[in-house]
Amino acid sequence: MRSLVPAPLASATLFAAWLMLNQSASPGNLVLAALFALALPHLLRAFRVDPPRLRRPAVAARLALRVLGDIVVANLEVALRILGPEARLRSGFVRVPLSIRDPHGIVALAGIVTLTPGTLSADFMGHLSADPGGDRPHLLVHALDVADERELVESIKRRYEAPLMEIFGP
Repeated sequence: MRSLVPAPLASATLFAAWLMLNQSASPGNLVLAALFALALPHLLRAFRVDPPRLRRPAVAARLALRVLGDIVVANLEVALRILGPEARLRSGFVRVPLSIRDPHGIVALAGIVTLTPGTLSADFMGHLSADPGGDRPHLLVHALDVADERELVESIKRRYEAPLMEIFGP
């Protein structure tokens, strides 16, 4: 069965999406939905990555709560900053060197940074298999207010990257 439907969730989603987008469950749409649902996962197989392996679900739950709390606090801080004098804002780009190498962890980190108001992941630079002596991969982060670059980098690494390394591994 796995060879016919390599990605059951994706196939089910494609099937349902086709029917909803066409607003019809006619026999022709059912056949087309089934064809797309079965064919597209096979055609796109080369682009699939291995599913993530969560090593520490309890750490993931704590991180999710921390991120939610940080989003609330950052919303308030951003509101106060943008309502104040514009000249007090010190926006800028900061390079955050990464210790994490797992692609799922890097994507999660970039997403967390972007979800937190006042910060945005602008770019990922480097290679995951970089030479130990070479340039470390890093995330380029834009922040609305950068009072201290070192503090921002350490905060991102301590609050988000460290737990992600526990969850996904280095």
